[in-house]
Amino acid sequence: MSKPTDLTGLTAVEMADKLAAGEITSVELTQAHLDRIERINPALNAYLAVDAEGALATAREIDRRRAAGETLHRLAGVPVAVKDIACTKGLTTTAGSKMLEDFVPPYDATIVTRLREAGMPILGKTNMDEFAMGSSTEHSAFGPTRNPWDLDRIPGGSGGGSSAVVAAYLAPLAIGSDTGGSIRQPAAVTGTVGAKPTYGGVSRYGIIALASSLDQIGPCARTVADAALLHEVLGGHDPMDSTSIDAPVPPVVAAATGTRDLTGLRVGVVKEIGGEGFQPGVLARFEEALEQLRELGAEIVEVSCPHFSYAMAAYYLILPSEASSNLARYDAMRYGRRVVPEGSPSAEQVMAASRDAGFGDEVKRRIILGTYALSSGYYDAYYGQAQKVRTLIARDFAAAFEQADVLVSPTAPTTAFKIGDKLDDPMAMYLNDIATIPANLAGVPGMSIPAGVAEEDGLPVGFQILAPAMEDQRMYAVGAALEARIAEAQGGLVLDNASEIPGTHDEVTA
Repeated sequence: MSKPTDLTGLTAVEMADKLAAGEITSVELTQAHLDRIERINPALNAYLAVDAEGALATAREIDRRRAAGETLHRLAGVPVAVKDIACTKGLTTTAGSKMLEDFVPPYDATIVTRLREAGMPILGKTNMDEFAMGSSTEHSAFGPTRNPWDLDRIPGGSGGGSSAVVAAYLAPLAIGSDTGGSIRQPAAVTGTVGAKPTYGGVSRYGIIALASSLDQIGPCARTVADAALLHEVLGGHDPMDSTSIDAPVPPVVAAATGTRDLTGLRVGVVKEIGGEGFQPGVLARFEEALEQLRELGAEIVEVSCPHFSYAMAAYYLILPSEASSNLARYDAMRYGRRVVPEGSPSAEQVMAASRDAGFGDEVKRRIILGTYALSSGYYDAYYGQAQKVRTLIARDFAAAFEQADVLVSPTAPTTAFKIGDKLDDPMAMYLNDIATIPANLAGVPGMSIPAGVAEEDGLPVGFQILAPAMEDQRMYAVGAALEARIAEAQGGLVLDNASEIPGTHDEVTA
């Protein structure tokens, strides 16, 4: 996964600048990515659908408008990939499931509309765990995505496709969704940047729902500045989404391109995230990053969030409960795949056969768990109690942010594990999100940036930054400053050093 020498190796900011200066055209840029996708995606399985015709049509139109002297969005002409959880008019949207294998939406999700309005060619749809349930993209009905750093390892999940296309230079930018860490954890294990905005900061209209009180759309990129530009495109109020915040997008671009001096900033280290169960190389990179923050002028303080230890248990009651409700619509009568058993089956038999064929094992597991938690006699004991814990976690965040301006932790407890290693152990798989889940329960924004590689295996490590709700710019400011400091210390961004990693496959590094 060494940095390409052609146009695909540029950052989104560099691409935008060259397009604005007339040094390149969007058609050239888009075609370069399509050529690389054709060559490398078969090894990664990161794209489920590629829309070459649509992407090039958008690119040609942007080139025409730019030549005519029109004022365009800064990212106009810069290609983007979209996680296959967002509805795209006329382009298959599967959510990684056989249940929606042939679904072609008649409308665009709001975020897709905003990408089109900005003039960004959409390269295609990225692979994901089925209905966003997973931490490895192994639960996709269309096969696992592979990590560009080592094709035998997972790229994270549920949005492993989006992180992989960015890491492998198959797109400069991608869209992800984050329900319990599905943007940040894949970013950590692929050496990329992933940001989960404040809940309600980006519209969920047209997004295939998993857990409606937890889901949030956000950007995947190779740099913090690139992520900020995409965040600005995606964000803002949407009357089609009742949870959308009616407020301006926080000044994330200004924060990501502003001062690198963090003097006076209080950085809170969450005592409950780290230690036992965390890989030594992950903790080593985290401690180094803390020291680099000190060098930038930040004050490091320890904060305690005592109820974070209950976050995973609460999450895995709330998420399955909401998922069982959201996925009840796939009944083969109104939505989803239909399988008709032989003979004269009843509606219930058709429904059962269709769900059995359409849903994978992990989806079935969570539907059963959620339906049980919501059932009569158990609602108060399980779902109700989990919601009370959620309130306590939100209070922990509020108290911690009185002591610190941002909170930090490792993004994931380990580097990317090998494909198949945890597939038969759901609890081990769930533990990958132990550091990211609290932010979703409280609705606060979070970001993962690359912090280097672990000594044990030479694989990327992520550093997580959390900010108070609607203060997304804080994590961008800290992330950009730390990113620059790490790059200075390492002699380049983490991705630029990937070619030195043993086990990286030649077909990806070409």
